[in-house]
Amino acid sequence: MTAMLPPTPNKLRVLIVDDSSFMRMAIRSILTKAPGVEVVGIAADGMEGVEKALALKPDLITMDVEMPRMDGIAALKQIMAQQPTRVLMVSTLTCEGARATFEALEAGALDYVPKNVSDCKDAQTVFQQALLAKVQEASLSAMPRRVISAVPRIIQPAAVRPSQFAHRRVSYVGIGASTGGPVALQEVLSRIPVNFPHGIVVAIHMPKAFTGPYADRLNAKCSLSIREAADGDILRGGEVLVAPGGRHTTLVKQGNNIVVRTAPTTDFPQYIYIPSVDQMITSLCDASAGSMLGVILTGMGNDGFKGMKHLKGKGGVTLVQNEATSTIYGMPRACVEGNVADVILPLDQIGFEIGKIAG
Repeated sequence: MTAMLPPTPNKLRVLIVDDSSFMRMAIRSILTKAPGVEVVGIAADGMEGVEKALALKPDLITMDVEMPRMDGIAALKQIMAQQPTRVLMVSTLTCEGARATFEALEAGALDYVPKNVSDCKDAQTVFQQALLAKVQEASLSAMPRRVISAVPRIIQPAAVRPSQFAHRRVSYVGIGASTGGPVALQEVLSRIPVNFPHGIVVAIHMPKAFTGPYADRLNAKCSLSIREAADGDILRGGEVLVAPGGRHTTLVKQGNNIVVRTAPTTDFPQYIYIPSVDQMITSLCDASAGSMLGVILTGMGNDGFKGMKHLKGKGGVTLVQNEATSTIYGMPRACVEGNVADVILPLDQIGFEIGKIAG
């Protein structure tokens, strides 16, 4: 039995759970070279992962999805029920991997790291950079709460008052999110009624293989019609278009319609985050002549701030998630500290407020 390592002060203590010896070695090699990170344990399957998580009490766990004896999702659920811990899922870039990842996020995982099983050096570099970035984000995130049951909560609006912005002209809604966004966005959209009259565009930082399955999952769980956007789509009332991963999405005015235009990342080299929330909100604002509501949910960094600033300057309405309910407060914080947030609300009230502002 591997001896427990004593905690090192001020270091992020990580447990690696993966049935592939190659992946265990690769992740360990990457993390041991990262400043402020200490690998305190290795587990070869979910059952051993649960045992070591409870014994070692790490600050963060990297968790593979498909493993023998106990898979990553079953292990995650046990850990979250007994000892809530920050967990990064290591997911394959496939539709199956995407579906499992979203199930894990709903079960309490903080985020995911897409892995490419290719031996290509470029793919390995991308994985290394993504892992290090996600680990750093995790170190700044809120500690997850204990998951007691999967019974959906019934939440009522905090007040029946009309929105203070009900008189403002709003015809479209643009929503941006990143870390913590997949679960947060589902909560927001599930509280918007099926008869909502305006079109909604969502930009969330996801790889290409994930946005289609994610849109399908949202469509199955919400009353609105939700699908992945495609080049040439018209933004219609009561529909939600999810910007495709791996590309940037621009909205343009075409006759009486607003139409989706997608473009390769090389067309917009100024944007680090893909798809860019700034590009989506700015272009939708211009296409709608400022007649829109911009919403920024949880996420690392400041993507969305420039778009919200542009929107506010054009007379649009801006709404952001509050700090207490954000997994990571980076994107909302940028808007609040930059004085471009008209409304700041907890997550469980944002969907209701969208209905009041733009209904």
